[in-house]
Amino acid sequence: MSIRVNRRNFLRGLGVGIALPTFETFLPGSAFASEGVRALGTTSTGMPLRTAFLYKPNGVNVDRWTPKGTGADYQLNATHEPYAKFRKDFHLISMLEHENGTAGGDGGGDHARANASFLTGVRPRKTAGADIKLGISVDQVIANAIGDQTRFSSLELSCDGVRKSGVCDSGYSCAYQFNLSWRSDTTPMTPEFNPRHVFERLFGSGSSAERKEGFETRNQIQKSILDFVMEDARRLNKQLGRNDQLKLDEYMTGIREIERRIEKSEKFGLPDDPGMDAPKGVPASYEEHIRLMMDMLVLAFETDSTRVASFLLAHDGSNRSFKEIGVPDGHHTISHHRGSKESLEKLAKIDLFYSRQLAYFIERMKSVKDVDGSTLLHNSQIVWGSGLGDPDRHRHNELPIIVAGQGGGTIKTGLHTQLGQDTPMSNLFLSMLDRVGLKEERFGDSTGRLSILS
Repeated sequence: MSIRVNRRNFLRGLGVGIALPTFETFLPGSAFASEGVRALGTTSTGMPLRTAFLYKPNGVNVDRWTPKGTGADYQLNATHEPYAKFRKDFHLISMLEHENGTAGGDGGGDHARANASFLTGVRPRKTAGADIKLGISVDQVIANAIGDQTRFSSLELSCDGVRKSGVCDSGYSCAYQFNLSWRSDTTPMTPEFNPRHVFERLFGSGSSAERKEGFETRNQIQKSILDFVMEDARRLNKQLGRNDQLKLDEYMTGIREIERRIEKSEKFGLPDDPGMDAPKGVPASYEEHIRLMMDMLVLAFETDSTRVASFLLAHDGSNRSFKEIGVPDGHHTISHHRGSKESLEKLAKIDLFYSRQLAYFIERMKSVKDVDGSTLLHNSQIVWGSGLGDPDRHRHNELPIIVAGQGGGTIKTGLHTQLGQDTPMSNLFLSMLDRVGLKEERFGDSTGRLSILS
């Protein structure tokens, strides 16, 4: 019995479906673009163009972030050390801003505005009530155009809990601060913060009853999801070429490892706290939580389950402490350093922690081969950054922004560009929309395109 496979196929068993990578063996000749014609959301070789936005909170220690020089011969600063070996795979851009993150006539609330404006380029209505208003985010513009090509039009992730109401920052609704992605002016896309729920969303299939039966049975006999699909996997393996057999084996091993890590997290959980229940599936380690989410984002891109995602590592204004790296103080507290050398040093340590997470994601994306012979990273456009530059003064200009991936060969990397004057970050988003194949006249508060990417 043969197994028919295309990019939407799954290995199936007992209420479970495992999405597959694209295999050379089953790739039709027409999958590669010819004569310069390509579908929306694809590269010049016909591969999916993946787009991701990753947000780190509370700006940076500016002195440790700002690189020296421009062009290809610039010098990375201390904060960039973890991903320095990948410098040919990203473009560091200075002088991008979000004018609509500033106070204007609205007074306090810079952290809420930093989050809200980051992917929208729009000033949020100052309200703590139900009458929230912002604007569609760039990821959702892409999702609206190409979301029908994948199982999920977009994927929203976070390492924060979900908050949809209440007051979080100087009269602003929590909806602004705990959501990065917005479907419309009034509707945020609630992110998922539990790794197990993300995993089951990506790799569960069938009706709700089938999924429930499958997962309950699996838990009772303590078997992996993959145990239910191994027979199909063995049959599929016989039809694959040597390279694809290795790819299938590596892919299945990767899924099993993620499941093992999630189960371990559930077993040990967070320390008992009489003030709250420990959420199952969320690791006690913040770094492990981030990396689990990154691993699943890579899997989602690899299986073409989605082509656009946002990841709120933590909301702006987060006062998380980092005892594991020797910083017991709250992040937000020390970000208002007032020039204190001790606070600046602690802030630099936190920045370095987040840089290690970016390095991990870049390495994971670069390690996965795409069917055209390149990598997931090459066929992606990834924005990493924060809605604040200098957090001490709540500066919404000179934002710390990195664009990783070559966009299928359309983005120059290995460079530092100093724009010379404050430039709307929406200009960057407009240029990213171009690469998806969406020729919009404006986005957010854009004033033009960012030609330095090409």
